[in-house]
Order: sequence, then C-alpha cells, then structure tokens
Amino acid sequence: MKDVLYFLKQIHGYAGKVLYLNLMASASIGLLEGFGIILLIPLISLTGLIVFDLEGTPLDGIQTLFHSIPASIGLPLVLLVFISIVVAQAIFNRQLLIRNTKIQFGFLRHIRVQTYEALLHAKWNFFVKNRKSDMINILTSEISKVSAGTYSFLQFLASFIFTFIQIGIAFWLSPSITFFVLLCGGILIFFNRKFLKRSFLLGKRNYTLGKEYLAGITEQINGIKDVKSNTLESSRVEWFKDITKEIEREQIDYTVIKSTSQLHYKIASAVLTALFIYVSLFMFQAQLPQLMLILIIFSRLWPSVMNIQGSLEQILTTLPSFKVVKDLQNECVQEQEFSRKGEQKPIQVMNSIECEDVFFQYGTNDYALKHINLKIIANQMTAIVGRSGAGKSTLIDILMGLHHPQKGTVKVDGTPLVKENVYALRKSISYVPQDPFLFNASIRDNLQLVIPNASEADIWEALEFSSAAGFVSKLPNGLDTMIGDRGIKLSGGERQRLVLARAILKKPSILLLDEATSALDTENESNIQEAIERLKGKMTIIVIAHRLSTIRHADQVIVLDEGRIVQMGGFEKLSSENKSTFQSLLLNQVQASL
Repeated sequence: MKDVLYFLKQIHGYAGKVLYLNLMASASIGLLEGFGIILLIPLISLTGLIVFDLEGTPLDGIQTLFHSIPASIGLPLVLLVFISIVVAQAIFNRQLLIRNTKIQFGFLRHIRVQTYEALLHAKWNFFVKNRKSDMINILTSEISKVSAGTYSFLQFLASFIFTFIQIGIAFWLSPSITFFVLLCGGILIFFNRKFLKRSFLLGKRNYTLGKEYLAGITEQINGIKDVKSNTLESSRVEWFKDITKEIEREQIDYTVIKSTSQLHYKIASAVLTALFIYVSLFMFQAQLPQLMLILIIFSRLWPSVMNIQGSLEQILTTLPSFKVVKDLQNECVQEQEFSRKGEQKPIQVMNSIECEDVFFQYGTNDYALKHINLKIIANQMTAIVGRSGAGKSTLIDILMGLHHPQKGTVKVDGTPLVKENVYALRKSISYVPQDPFLFNASIRDNLQLVIPNASEADIWEALEFSSAAGFVSKLPNGLDTMIGDRGIKLSGGERQRLVLARAILKKPSILLLDEATSALDTENESNIQEAIERLKGKMTIIVIAHRLSTIRHADQVIVLDEGRIVQMGGFEKLSSENKSTFQSLLLNQVQASL
C-alpha cells in the first residue's frame, strides 16, 4: 500500500484543504441521513397508525418533544424537517460529487503533466534503455487507472465515514444488537478477503496485457511498410486476435469477481438480517421501535459495506498501475538531465569545442569511444567519418551533451560541459538526423516549431537554403500543406530538405548534420553543399558523412575506427596517406560508384 500512500500525498499536495472539506461533507451527509432515520419514529407515531413505546430509549425525549406540540402543527413540522434534511442531503451529495469529480480529473491532469515533464527532462540514456511504447502506455492507460484508483480511495473514505456515523447512531440506539451485527459483518468481510487478492492479481495481468498490446500495435503500425511488403498481414491479425481475446477474458474475469463478491454480500445480508431479527426478538427482547430503526440503519449500511468492498477491489486492481507510474516518476527524477534556473541564453562558441581523453560505454559493454582527443575550431567545418559502428553517432551525442563520458571532459571555450550548462549549449544547436522526423501538421507548423514567430520571409529563406522552396511552392496549399504522419506524404528527400530548412531557420551557432544529404539527388546535394560552404565562417558545422565526396571542402576530417581516432587532418592530406583507414574508405566508395 506504500504506492497508494505515495499518490495520496500527491493528491493531498494537489487538492489541499478541499480534500478535507469533502471528507467533512461526507460526514455531514452521514449525519443528515442518521437524523432522517431518527425522525421516522416520531413521524410514524404522530400519524397514530402505530404507537411506539419509546420509554427508556434515546428517542423517548424526541418523541415527548413532538407529542407536546399539537398534532395539527407537529405532523407538518416533522414532515417539513424531514423534507429539509432530505433536500440538504441531496444538495450536499451533488456538491460532493462535483468536487470529487474536479479533484479526480484535475489530479489526473496534474499527474500527466508532472510525469510528462519529468519524462522529457530525463537523460537521453533513459530513452535508450526503455521501450517507447511502455512510456506511452504509462502516460495514457496507467495514469488514468491511477486517477480512478485514487478516486476509489476517496469513495472508500466517504463510505467509511458514512458507515462509521451510521454505526455510531446504531450503538446509541442499541449497543448489544449493533455489536452482534458488526460481528457478523466482520466475519463476512474476513471470508470475502479472497476477492481482494484476486483483484490484485487481476490488476497485474491487466497491466502486462495492456503493455504488450500497445507495444505490439505501435511496432506494427510503425513498421507497416515491412508488414505489407513481406505479406505479414495474416500473422499480425492472428496476434491481434489472441491478445484481444486475453484482454476480453481479463475484463470478464474482473466482472465475475466483482459480481460474485456483491452476490455473496447480498445473500449474506439477507441471511444475517433474518438471523438478526430472530436473535433480537428472542435473545435481546428488542422493542419494536428499536428493532425497526436498527433494521433501517443496517439496510442502508449494507450497501455502504458493499461499496467499501468494491472500492477496495478497485484500489487493489489499480495497484500495479500505482507502482509503475511511481517508479517512472522516481526514475525520471533520478535521471534528470539538467536543472534550468531561469531562462538561459544559448552558448555562442567563440574558440573551440574540445574532447580531452574521453571514454564512453553503454552499460557494461566495451567502450564505444576510447581516448578521444580532438579540437573543433569555431566557425569551421569538421567532418567525422568511419565504418559503421565506429562510434560516429556516439561522438555526436557526446558533443550535444546527450551522453556524458565516463572518463575525460568535453569543454566549450575552455568551460567543462556539465549538467548546469548543457541546456544552454543545446539551445545553440540545430541537429539534422539521418532519419528526418516531421509531425503530422502543416509545413509551416513544422518549421515554426523552432521559431514560433518566424516571418514568412525567414521561412522561405530557410527553404531556399535547403533547396526545398521549389517543391513547397508547387504544393496546392504551399506552406499550409498537411504532410501526414512523420511526413509520409512527402518523399524521403523532401522530408530531409524540410528538416534541414527547420535547422537553418533556428539560426544556430552549431549545426550538426548526421548524413543530412543522404536522401538527396546529386543536383540537390550539390546545391546544399554550396549553401553549407556559404555558412562556413558564420557557424560551427559538424558533419557525419558516409559519402566522402560531400566533405571535400571540410576544414578538418576526423576518422574513427572501433571507437578510436585513427586519423585527423585535411581531406587531401588524409586521402594521400597510403594504406590508411580513410584511403580505404575512399577507394571502396570509388569502386562502388563504378
């Protein structure tokens, strides 16, 4: 239950005194209900249909008071009080429902924002080691269950307060009979505890199935091209049928558990009521008015006990969700990437970016980078080349502050890159990945993500730079053309040019290009190479390149092999070094192009 307590502290922090007002309102409703029941006896007595002998009971004084009032006044007065109590109870119930709903959905939004913000501020390595679909499942399904579970706990508290007040009134009327009924109720709850255990196990299965379901459909929709090209539709449909059948069975099992526990309570309540009447009349010699009142109280009390059982089952069903959301929040806090204290200005690289004896490894694997010593001069173009798996992308991630070296230091103008300044560095960087990502929005919206107030002229200037202005101007809606999920309505080259335009629109001081021209034809690649040449001297350009012809004019080429720098220098110098890694890469590309 510690996971539930964790979120109760959060809901306390979110709702504050409103939470206690709601609990007080629940107590008021319980008291009003009790007073309404108490008024039934004098109300019935005033009708003259049944005359109760209440001498020696707690209600004797109340009945005497009403009998002292003339019948013509007393009966309307009792009816008026009774109606007032019922109306007040209904008003309280309405307000309580509205307040609890506001707390539930406000708290749901609060947890979502809190978790999402923590998630986005986690280190890059957190996203490397965790499956994306699991995070999406937690942010959608599991957080909703946490909200429902929290609301169930509030209902549990309300039912408990109501029950406690009703029991108090019953004890006031007849302690012995009330004790007997409570003893029977306690025995019933004890034997029904198995339903609580089943609810918890069902909740664990529900979480596992939900995670597998979302992971499967996410991967298959992302890989729909592979599914269709390899005719995998039948096998994927079979998988979908199997897992949805499991989900269906799980939902039915939950209904069976809940309905069975309610059935037990209803049968037991009938048996106990009959037993209670028998024992009350023949063992406790209960007076008729006392017996009627206590019967009324406990007829209202049994549904509350059922609500308590139902709330507990709901809470236990959602316990696994409480745990995974809590664990995600705690992990994100521990993996927090940086702390932003106020708005930080982008770092302008004036001299250089340096790596001093940098080592980096993923988990317990061998070092992906070893003894990296390099200097990237500001406002020059540096190219990083090497075979697949040489460590090029890892080095780029280190330079962006996405990864931090286990050994060694990264410095920007002599200042070590640490948690406190990585955000300022990131603000000065534009990154163009090999696999360009675009949102399901218009071209204008995708470009203005980096500069929300960018003018039309600035947008078209960036498009001209990336050789994208031509095809954008020919689209039916121009900048307002919707490009589909991940830009699927565009070709690979068009997507890459748009992402490059977005990077340029930001006007960064550091431009990182990870095979940014790989999907372009020769003509457009040549145009972009010329544009990059024009940027030299205005910003620091770092390029990962497989096509070595695209880096012919780089100021510096860094050659990586198995995580080490094996060559460094100008293009012409490296290409003339016999039997070198760079020359081997160059010759392989020349042969491949023949």
